[in-house]
Amino acid sequence: MKFDNVPIDLLISNMLKATTTTLGIFFLTIILSIPLGFLVALARGSRFKAISVPTRIYQLIFRGTPLMLQLFFFMYGPFYIFGFSFNRFVACIMAFVINYAAYFGEIFRGGIASIPKGQYEASKVLGYSKSQTFIRIIMPQVVKIVIPAIGNELMTLVKDTSLAQVISVEELFRIATNAGSKYFSTIPIIIAAAFYLIMNTVVEVTFKLIEKKYEYYKN
Repeated sequence: MKFDNVPIDLLISNMLKATTTTLGIFFLTIILSIPLGFLVALARGSRFKAISVPTRIYQLIFRGTPLMLQLFFFMYGPFYIFGFSFNRFVACIMAFVINYAAYFGEIFRGGIASIPKGQYEASKVLGYSKSQTFIRIIMPQVVKIVIPAIGNELMTLVKDTSLAQVISVEELFRIATNAGSKYFSTIPIIIAAAFYLIMNTVVEVTFKLIEKKYEYYKN
């Protein structure tokens, strides 16, 4: 089937294959950056400046510079600095994970800071240890607080996966732009937009369900 001289069936087939790469970037970034972001939040809140100050500098650098530049750095920087290069996909994942961990770290830090100090004192009176207090009392509330912000970041992540094309990773948007150039048509870009919209709709619906699950935790 053709539309505007574009073989739609072939194009969609190629885009579906490329979407597996896009989803790979998305899920690997989530799996690795959220736990790392939590550690970043704890390091940022540390009483020891030797830990908190470097963490602040790291967050400033990776939140203050474009992700595109970070992709270039992880792709080409190691060769000029150390004499070796990462696989394109590996370099892509490293850039995404370290970038998003900086953002998640700030989200978690804000969530932890929003919990009233009285809850820590009350749990101490009840005989809870610091670790028990954090895991059983603080964390469920923090999760509820940060869910909307994390959902927003993940919707941004879906769109940001298109930046992987700058280091020639064969993801969805690269296939769409190549097809658009080949057939001199905007149809591939429109179809790619539909793919991204579908993925972000799934993310939004998923996080609405998660928010509903945590409704019993009241602020």
